[in-house]
Amino acid sequence: MDWIEVTIFTSTEGILPVTCLLDDMGIEGYALEDAADFEAFLQDTEIYWDYVDEKLKEDLINQETKIKIYLAEDESGQIQLAQLNAALEKLRQQDTAHQYGRLVTETSISRQQDWEWGWKQYFKPFPVGQKFIIKPSWETVEDTAGRTVLEIDPASSFGTGTHDTTQLCIAALEQTVTGGEKLLDMGTGSGILAIAAAMLGAKADTVVDIDAHCLTCAQENAERNQVHIWRALHGDALRDPKLEQEIGAGYQIITANIVADIIIAMAPMFWSKLEPDGTLICSGILEERADEVQNALQNTGFLLLNRQASGGWSCLRLRRA
Repeated sequence: MDWIEVTIFTSTEGILPVTCLLDDMGIEGYALEDAADFEAFLQDTEIYWDYVDEKLKEDLINQETKIKIYLAEDESGQIQLAQLNAALEKLRQQDTAHQYGRLVTETSISRQQDWEWGWKQYFKPFPVGQKFIIKPSWETVEDTAGRTVLEIDPASSFGTGTHDTTQLCIAALEQTVTGGEKLLDMGTGSGILAIAAAMLGAKADTVVDIDAHCLTCAQENAERNQVHIWRALHGDALRDPKLEQEIGAGYQIITANIVADIIIAMAPMFWSKLEPDGTLICSGILEERADEVQNALQNTGFLLLNRQASGGWSCLRLRRA
């Protein structure tokens, strides 16, 4: 079945009256995009914006609050849409203080096939580094050319393997892992780096992320590849001393595919958690900021082993003296 995607433009103050209106119509399922959430997100994640261009940031700032519903693309759906527009018009007339936003709708058709697949049709198996071929869970690989298959389902978490930073980190892991190393993956996302390390022979001891959904995703991906992640910790280690302590120390490898500012801020933490002669692999660093990050890490005491770049991004591999 195809669907009518209906977007209702309102405001944060209009969420309750509009959703009550939907409930009265028997429409129980909806997706909410609250402009207030976008504003809070921009404030809370300002340090992560190396990954996002200014146009996207501006687009988020100017977002309206939206409520999306899906109606069947048939006569009953068209009747519901007409009833909805009439109810919104009545609510707009009652809103003399103009608190509830525009209260208008836009519609588009969502084809069932597009809805199910969307971007997935473009995510195909591809080689990474010297040893891996990465494939999504819904694809098959007939000829691996002697490479190890790493199967990943990002499930909205960062880390499909297609980004230059992830590929640089995997290549660095291939240079680093000899077998048995205790590894910490900071900002694990889909878990792809911890999984790659485990498949190379390291012990994926601890993964950390500020998004609890990522930790679930990472564990599922580890099971998919028949490797084990020993601990998955949720939170922000820079702001939560209890979490920082829980992460512990004694690691031989730390991976941190995050962003420049976080890597700089975590430099002393990385130092304290690595054993002497341990290796730090970090990326998510724009090339124009690579010198700044390298200097901060070297000032902490790290020795640069090598620095690689791809697609405007840099990866540093360093050793704790």
